[in-house]
Amino acid sequence: MNAMFEPMLAFNLPFNLPLMNATLNGLSGVLLFAGWLMIRSNRTRPHIVLMSCALVSSTLFLAGYITNHILRHGLVTRFTAQGLVRPFYFTLLISHTFLAVVTVPMVICTVIPALKARYDKHRRIARWTFPVWMYVSVTGVIVYLMLYRWYPPGG
Repeated sequence: MNAMFEPMLAFNLPFNLPLMNATLNGLSGVLLFAGWLMIRSNRTRPHIVLMSCALVSSTLFLAGYITNHILRHGLVTRFTAQGLVRPFYFTLLISHTFLAVVTVPMVICTVIPALKARYDKHRRIARWTFPVWMYVSVTGVIVYLMLYRWYPPGG
């Protein structure tokens, strides 16, 4: 077997998918913010490129998230920390999850007018979509950090 492929065989996919997903979420947030800055300075082409990349990154995240849950057969990682951080975590998780579900149709409804060059409609919807999508991207990273890094199960 080719030595180039050995690291891929050692890659424990279900374990590493949460890190990949958090990275994609964070990347989406950075791309969204940069895209927002571009449109605020009337730089349309970089805005389109950055927002397209954010859409790709978020789509890859969603595919990775679904794949992770399929590979783990629906098994979830339990948040085991106690104290004041526990209600904070679950409040964050619930708001993140609810808004993540809401974000998908919002993004679709924002992108379609842009593709049809209906920029007035795109702008109106994007004013609502952008902050929600940013919140979901940022809180996704925070949820990951709290669940797997700051308060790991059994840690």
